Amino acid sequence: MCGVLAGLFDGPVNPEHIDRALSSLSHRGPDFTSKWVCDDGRWFLGHTRLSIIGLDNGTQPISNRDGDVRIVVNGEFYGYQAIRDRLRNDGFHFSTDSDSEILLHLYQREGMGAVDNLRGEYAAVIADRRNNAMIAIRDRFGIKPLFYTVHQGNVLFASEIKALLAMGVPARWDRESAFQEAFLFRPAERTLFAGIFAVPPGHYAIAQRGHVAVYPYWDSRFPTASALADDDRSDAEIVTGFRDVLSDAVRERLIADVEVASYLSGGIDSCAVLGLAQQELHRPIRAYTLTFEDALYDESALAQQQAKYSGAAYHPVPITSQDLADSYGDAIWHAETIFSNGHGVAKFLLSRAVRDAGIKVVFTGEGADEMLGGYPPFRRDVLLYNSEGQDREVVERLLAEMDASNQATRGLLTSDAEPAAELDTVSRRLGWVPSWIEVFADMGTRTTRLMRDDFMGDMTGINPYELTLSRLPLSERIRGRDPLNQSLYLWSHTMLHNFILTFLGDRMEMAHSIEGRVPFLDHKVAEFAAGIPIQMKVKGMREKHVLREATRDVIIDPVYNREKHPFTTPPAQHDDDPMRALFADVFASAALDNQPVFDPAASRALLDELPTLPPEDRFAAEGLIQRILCTALIHERFAMSA
Repeated sequence: MCGVLAGLFDGPVNPEHIDRALSSLSHRGPDFTSKWVCDDGRWFLGHTRLSIIGLDNGTQPISNRDGDVRIVVNGEFYGYQAIRDRLRNDGFHFSTDSDSEILLHLYQREGMGAVDNLRGEYAAVIADRRNNAMIAIRDRFGIKPLFYTVHQGNVLFASEIKALLAMGVPARWDRESAFQEAFLFRPAERTLFAGIFAVPPGHYAIAQRGHVAVYPYWDSRFPTASALADDDRSDAEIVTGFRDVLSDAVRERLIADVEVASYLSGGIDSCAVLGLAQQELHRPIRAYTLTFEDALYDESALAQQQAKYSGAAYHPVPITSQDLADSYGDAIWHAETIFSNGHGVAKFLLSRAVRDAGIKVVFTGEGADEMLGGYPPFRRDVLLYNSEGQDREVVERLLAEMDASNQATRGLLTSDAEPAAELDTVSRRLGWVPSWIEVFADMGTRTTRLMRDDFMGDMTGINPYELTLSRLPLSERIRGRDPLNQSLYLWSHTMLHNFILTFLGDRMEMAHSIEGRVPFLDHKVAEFAAGIPIQMKVKGMREKHVLREATRDVIIDPVYNREKHPFTTPPAQHDDDPMRALFADVFASAALDNQPVFDPAASRALLDELPTLPPEDRFAAEGLIQRILCTALIHERFAMSA
């Protein structure tokens, strides 16, 4: 795991800018920093290294023998040993023991066909001087970040936006993206920073002569509903198959020249990964769990039971509201995006504690909900559109039970508000509206009511759903699919990489030089999950059914039987809560007045209203307040212009 930086200039690059940009990525790779600049100063690659595999000789950039192709890589390629052996048999010379080097020689042999051989979490840049091209590649789900911009005719790539800013790119708000952020439905390539784009997941970008062209190489493929109906596999066959691919994904991610630990909550995702990983080890794996004072949000009792059952070494990491408040600004600086809950800050604190314990690599459980329909809105879609012959009264009763069981996150993943007008576009394009989009549309409507009049005036006629849906291959990937699979596809192309894998994934982990490994987002696991019948994902009220059955022997009974509870931090309950003090300080400051998105008076009125709200409305209202807080902090920390 590392930080990468690259540039293709029309004139000599300023070496001081490269050094400044690499310094901004030092948290991603504290072990070693290196760079290559070509003789005429127009091409460069930079790398900050976190040593995981090939500790002694894995320095990057890595060059071929002729020196006309070089690479920098962030992340891990799994199964690299077998690929390396085949390449050696074909006559390629390896100069390092690093897994990263396989990309160099695969590219020499196969060109862009090399990407089909890659398995893992990665972002890489290839400098190909033979063909006068610089190529950036991002993994299939966007686990690893990778951004680019064209500034003054020069193309730049980097692991984080702050490195591009350090190269002299201006920090300006992308106002349209800030508007879309309210609805959590931003296109894959857009960021909050004008002129700075993300290489979308499963894509590569080719830069030549000051221009960048982006191409897909992989996408989720769900079978049609009729093909699913013809699936004649038994439940036992599907469960066994899923266990096999998930176990293999975990096994591959245990390969490292340093210790691998695990994050652990009371949910089935991290518990299953821990259980499978522990089966492969002859030592107790260290498992780290966040603990909260509020029992409604604390899962440490279940996590401790699971660790004991697995034979792992349990390590609680207690955090308080004061901890969250103290680290909020730093977490935002690393995330470069907006939070609607403090869970990203909590992950930031967890990663810091794990790094302080001397760990570099951890397993994480992200991705299972996206592959197997784990969130409450997905279950709602199944109840509404795949009700298995149940009468309407039964469906309504089950829906009410589901809403009642998610009081801790009411307004975040469940809502009873009237559908927003913007959803007409979704209904027209899909023929229906997924439940999670309804929930976030309500959140978007409440958020935009707090925005400045001039800002909203600029958004007249802009529909956030049209902007994103028009970029997706709906006819090839959505038409004819089951509603749940349609919903999963859309979530994975918006929420997963833009938010989940940012503020609950790489950015909070790498803030403290921690490499997160994500078995559920192994593309072989994802492809298997995409092809199984709906009832193996959501069976009645039971989400992730196939995962429960496939890992039954490695998880405790309370976890096996437990309903999904999304990871969130407790709301600020009292007037003297440190998070309330943070809200008050920022809302009273010039940071709120200077940002161009939210109306300061309306924002302060909402904060004043917060203590008077009933508990069931407070969680959603605090989500709005945190969005405003993040916007003000981003504007201030990055010295943004409107």
